[in-house]
Amino acid sequence: MASGGVARARLAEERKSWRRSHPHGFVAKPATLPDGSVNLMLWNCVVPGKQGTDWEGGHFPLTLHFTEDYPSRPPDCKFPAGFFHVNVYQTGSVCLSILGSAWKPSITVRQILIGIQDLLDNPNPDSSAQNLCYKLFIEDMPEYKSRVRQQAKRYPSLV
Repeated sequence: MASGGVARARLAEERKSWRRSHPHGFVAKPATLPDGSVNLMLWNCVVPGKQGTDWEGGHFPLTLHFTEDYPSRPPDCKFPAGFFHVNVYQTGSVCLSILGSAWKPSITVRQILIGIQDLLDNPNPDSSAQNLCYKLFIEDMPEYKSRVRQQAKRYPSLV
């Protein structure tokens, strides 16, 4: 089977598994093409903010872009451009170890999304992707938390 076949077969299996059982509040589904067919290489997701955190109440849109090299290479994970978080670049790209140096082909879409949800409230300031977020996180936590809560309000539940 060609490498692209491996990627699509793996993603088809992950889709089946996700549809059978997924964490409450999360959404992960392949994009639909204009002809109604499914694009397994692009997934539209929603990551809910954890209860009891400043992210609570937010349902944050995220796209997963897979290549034909998946699962040997991780997907590119992006929030909307300008997303406010220490470990998210202005482009929306997520900076997370399991999407880079700690990537293993056994990591699933489920694990990626749960890891990103955990990252929301547990940023890694040693791997900062946005200077303003980093500066507020280190020097003005009340303002950082205020901006996080504002962002959570910008992305309310779609349900």
